[in-house]
Amino acid sequence: MPTISVIIPAKNEATGLNQILPRIRSLYKNAEVIVVDDGSGDDTADICARYDAVHLKHPYSMGNGAAVKSGARAANGEVLVLMDGDGQHNPDDIPRLLAKLDEGYEMVVGARSFRTQAGLHRALGNIGYNRLASWMTGHRIEDLTSGFRAVRAAKFKRFLYLLPNGFSYPTTITMAFFRSAYPVAYVPIEAARREGRSKIRLLKDGVRFLVIIMRIGTLFSPMRLFLPVSAVFFLFGLGYYTYTYLSWGRLTIMSALLFIASMLTFLIGIVSEQVSSLHYKSNEDDTGRDA
Repeated sequence: MPTISVIIPAKNEATGLNQILPRIRSLYKNAEVIVVDDGSGDDTADICARYDAVHLKHPYSMGNGAAVKSGARAANGEVLVLMDGDGQHNPDDIPRLLAKLDEGYEMVVGARSFRTQAGLHRALGNIGYNRLASWMTGHRIEDLTSGFRAVRAAKFKRFLYLLPNGFSYPTTITMAFFRSAYPVAYVPIEAARREGRSKIRLLKDGVRFLVIIMRIGTLFSPMRLFLPVSAVFFLFGLGYYTYTYLSWGRLTIMSALLFIASMLTFLIGIVSEQVSSLHYKSNEDDTGRDA
């Protein structure tokens, strides 16, 4: 059985940690449990000592993603279990994630049901993000933003340089795994109501999630973005040219600009595909060195 490291990013989550740490310890007595304290002002350190958890302290708040990266760098386990410290994730679901991982997957994500997500507006937003990310990756994504997952440590650490410091690390790592052809599975979970107040801001972090979806999508599969945009420019140009030709019998400057925009967007997509192929080559080289 592979060794396990449980990584819990936490900022002022003493109440939640008091609930989940004893349960984790009862399930996995020998597991490495790492709590990354992202500038907390509560008694997180005392709680970690009480339940024999490694306490990593950031001198100031650097973000949820930064805490996950710190924990992953310090972890010694072959499998990383990532979960929040606010009490939403049930440690009793960890064995289900690990069992699915043993079926040959590189990452297993706990997919929250619609009714257990934090508010109707957040649930509807996540559905939109899931569909957009599914189109960008070419794979069905059931829960793009879930922070509860089990993943092979070697594969996860390969993408640390891509992960943002904020709350959108699940978005980035999910899309990176799919586009790198690492098999990902989903296990349905019921998320509890969090302890304390959520630190995610709907508008600010929602826009950030959208930008990350586009950024990771263009990094791993640029033509999925550039080709449709090029086609839209071309169709607008063709439609406007047809209208002006039938009306005045000539090609207008606007039609020419739309055709040029279509061609340039397509060419940028081709160049981006070549750059993307270098990223895949780098990943393959890393795999060879890891072996």
